[in-house]
Amino acid sequence: MGKIYDVGTDAPIVVIPGVQGRWEWMRPALRALAAHCRTISYSLGGRTFDELVAEVDAALDARQIETAAICGVSFGGMVAVRYAALRPERVTAVVIVSTPSPSWQPSAAQARYIAGPWRSTPAFVATAPARLWPEIAAAVQGWPGRIAFCAGHAARIAMAPIVPAQMAARIKLRDEVDLHADCARVKAPALIVSGEPSLDRVVPVESTRDYVGLIPGAKYAMMDRTGHLGLLTQPARFARIVSEFIHASRP
Repeated sequence: MGKIYDVGTDAPIVVIPGVQGRWEWMRPALRALAAHCRTISYSLGGRTFDELVAEVDAALDARQIETAAICGVSFGGMVAVRYAALRPERVTAVVIVSTPSPSWQPSAAQARYIAGPWRSTPAFVATAPARLWPEIAAAVQGWPGRIAFCAGHAARIAMAPIVPAQMAARIKLRDEVDLHADCARVKAPALIVSGEPSLDRVVPVESTRDYVGLIPGAKYAMMDRTGHLGLLTQPARFARIVSEFIHASRP
């Protein structure tokens, strides 16, 4: 697990990172959330879903926190659902952000990456700008802001590099669990957050929106003018949406 990010006061929220597994990639969103609530995050280390669930317990126990909101980003949303299903007594609210649904299947390009992550990494990196630029252009106003965003995001990636084999292994972990059944067992108030369908080039928005029907009583919020990176391109807006929901959900 390594270093635990723990900044802010008031209602606690644990933010589980995406498939790259590094909390550092989410730093703008974490900082924005910390202005509204006590924000906790960490890097993924678990090799099984049980271990990933145990990491959430460990993050809470290390800070002597009994209950918290759980927010999962992309792949982390699957962990959040699993945790909320297994630990209802510890979860005050659950937030699922741009997460593939239990029925999601990788595209042909994604399947190639999963099958050969190291071999596919150069092509994955080379095509990233084309995938992400339409979202960045829509979400961030003006060339100075766009250049600053790209430089900042590149710096975060360089400081917290990915391990392609670990990313591929995490995607395969979804076969270990029945997330459809887990969704039905979630008792906490749930919020599903996505970007615009035309701007999320990583996870289809319609896949994320499946959780609205799978989790009883789940609410939905769409962030327009952004896609998969909404928590980074518009962190203050993301933090406001999430913090208002978790504060309203407190017992």
